Amino acid sequence: MIQLHTDCLVFETSDGEAIPCSAKDVTIELLGEAARHIEPHVIQEAAAAALHFFKIDKARTVVSVGEFTLALERILRGFGYKVAPTQTPEKPVPHHAETDLAHLAQQTGEGLEMVFFGVLRDNIHAHLHGKPSVLRVKGLRDAVKRLIGARRWGQRCQKLNDQIVDYLRNVALHHQRGAKFTLMIL
Repeated sequence: MIQLHTDCLVFETSDGEAIPCSAKDVTIELLGEAARHIEPHVIQEAAAAALHFFKIDKARTVVSVGEFTLALERILRGFGYKVAPTQTPEKPVPHHAETDLAHLAQQTGEGLEMVFFGVLRDNIHAHLHGKPSVLRVKGLRDAVKRLIGARRWGQRCQKLNDQIVDYLRNVALHHQRGAKFTLMIL
């Protein structure tokens, strides 16, 4: 399972897509123009209160955009504001990128792990230049089995799996210094 950043929730959109995003970013998006008339620290406190409500009080990390909107309205009313969100965005994250590891493994071929890492590096760097909010990496299990040439999961598979995950985390850590994004490995 992917561990979320401490200030993030997974937001379910109306079309059923689940997108991890910072509670503060979603709060600003939901408030729209009204955010200009509210002190920044109040917005930050409202986002933190909504985050606490769902993560701690309700023990939930996945919420719908509508649920978050209602909670945010109640919190802002508690602060003495009469703010209704201007619109509920269909997707709180404007840009995401996706890499299919199984496809990359198919391109490189069995037994060519080092070539695979070079291709993966180039692919990830190309996506990161677009400054995505979410970098989704899928097909890990299939890619590992294809690279090793295994039909069943074994110790060699697990070792390569861990190497790929560590590599992706290191790339994400290196690039997050310049731009904030969420890494999802599926």
